[in-house]
Parts: sequence; structure tokens; C-alpha cells
Amino acid sequence: MPDISVIIPVYGVADLLPGCLDSVLADADCDIEVIAVDDASPDSCGAILDARAAADPRLRVVHLDRNGGQGAARNLALDMAAGDYVWFVDGDDAVADGAMRAIGKALAAARPDVLLIDWVSSYPGGRSEPNPGANLLGGVPAEGCTLEQQPGLINLTMTSWSKLFRRDFLSELGIRFAGGIHEDIQVTCGALLAAGSIGAANGVCYSYRRDRKGSALATTSRSHFAVFTAYENVFSLLAARDAAGWPVSDTLRAAIFERAIWHYTTVLQTTGPGVGPIGLPGLVPRAARHEFFRRMHEDFLRYRPASYQHPAGARGAKLRLVERGAYWTYSVLEPVNQARVAARKLAAGRR
Repeated sequence: MPDISVIIPVYGVADLLPGCLDSVLADADCDIEVIAVDDASPDSCGAILDARAAADPRLRVVHLDRNGGQGAARNLALDMAAGDYVWFVDGDDAVADGAMRAIGKALAAARPDVLLIDWVSSYPGGRSEPNPGANLLGGVPAEGCTLEQQPGLINLTMTSWSKLFRRDFLSELGIRFAGGIHEDIQVTCGALLAAGSIGAANGVCYSYRRDRKGSALATTSRSHFAVFTAYENVFSLLAARDAAGWPVSDTLRAAIFERAIWHYTTVLQTTGPGVGPIGLPGLVPRAARHEFFRRMHEDFLRYRPASYQHPAGARGAKLRLVERGAYWTYSVLEPVNQARVAARKLAAGRR
């Protein structure tokens, strides 16, 4: 039985796939299996995978006749996996040098249900940025913790590639990846809520490629409304825990609520009425932005815990506008907020 099953959904990334496979299979001493799902990719991904599988028995390839999306590909491969742990790697990203060694050490030390990893963002042109949640990872004790003990961990990225899951634990949860985009939110939240132990690996383990042309998470589309369904499922998980007699604390409930609303604002990212982020068209189509904001406002009122208190500063001011449903004020002030954040990043980079 391998230690880690690396699952890679593959679609339309022929130019980046070889680098991804090289990075995953580089450590010949690591006991892994790799399951790559060719999700009816229209380019040469299938041929690339077959050639690599012929040369490396650790790689198993599944070819699908019809495209089903990343969530379905991950679910299929998860049912085939045999490793103690599973890691969902995207075919356009890369595993960092030394990552498998660091991950193996962390897994051996604590055997957590969920292992968090550090990562960097990589942009076209070679620019990179560190994970903004790295300080949260540094606070995870060597023996692990629960989400109740460190509720701030809910503010880490909701992506599945930023975590390894103990396979039996994930299977027993019975939570599957959803269709469409934002498909891993419910898996991430469900696993973090149920985990008896959450660990963290030392060092950067993953390079996440941002702003890739053709990526769903860099494309303007109404499909981003799926984020509301994803968090509806998360709040249903909380209700199910209440009904089963395993309620979360007021502190954690408030943290999950604020994480959801803040995630909505990140997807919207307006800069003036109907205009997207500076230099970019934005994720939500211009004509749908008011509707998206209205959904944010409705979820704020629907899910707000009785004990919730707004944070201080600009974050709290932004959330208050969502609570009030003040779309036009929000859209006018958002470019000011973005300019302030950009200036702060620029100043930090000069130090």
C-alpha cells in the first residue's frame, strides 16, 4: 500500500502537464501512486499521460469519454486510490522540491486526519507571492490540533490541493466534490470540522499557478455563483452537527460565517459600479454584480450567528456594507480598498 495517492484531474493543460508530472514523480524514494484522470481533454494531455505511464509504473491513467469537471474526476480517482493519504494536485500546478520529504516527515510524526501545506502563488512572467496564511500554519503544534482549538485555520484557502487527507477518514465522511467550480469548499470545510487532528508540514510544498488563461478561476462567468451553493452545503453541515449533538462553539461558528462572507467579497472584487479589479474584467460578469451582491447580503442575514461581532478596521467596515445591502456605496469604496492593499504590498516588497 503506498503512503500517498496523488490525484490529478487533467483538462486542457498540455503545455504545463509535463512539468507537473516531473515535480510529482521527481522523488523516486517516496512511496506514492499517481492517478491522473484525463477528463476528455481536447489537447494532447491524454498522449502525454500515456507516454509517462509507460515509463513510470507509479502513474496510472484513466481516460474519460466525456468531460465531467474536476470534482467528478477527483471523486472517481478517490474511489480507486489505495494510499494512506490522498493529495489532490492540479495538472497546471507543480509540487515544490523537497515537498514529499517534508510531507512524509509530518505524516509520520502525527498521523493527522488533515495535513495543511504551505504554498506560493506563481504568476505569468515569473513573479511569485507567498501564501498569505503562512503565519496560521506556523501556529499549528507539532502534535496537531482541532479546528475548535484554532478556528483561525478556517481562513486558509479552501482549495483541496493545499491539504492532504487521510484516505479512510475522508471516505468515512462521505462528503464528495461538487460539480462546477468552487467544488472543493464543502470537502475542505467538512474535513476540517470533523478532523480529530490537523497537522502542518514545514516548508513550501506547492506552487499554485494564478491567472492562467482558460482557468475557470480566472474567467469571467456566472458560474461563480456556485460559491453560494458551496457554502449553503457548509452551513447544512453545521446544522447536521447540531442535530447530531456535536455543535461547534460560538467562536468557531462566527469564524466560519465570516469566512463565507469574506470569500464572497473576494469573488466579487468590484472596483466601481459594474467594473472589475484594476486591469482585469473581474470574475462576476458586470451585469450580474448587483445580483451577486444581493445574494451576499441575503446570506449575511440568513446565516449570521447571534453572537457574531464585526471585526475592527476596514474589514469590519466592508462587512457592514454587505450586512446593510449597500451595493452602491460598496462598489464605490472597493477601488479605494484595493488601492490601499496594493500600496501596502508594494511597500512591503521594497523592504
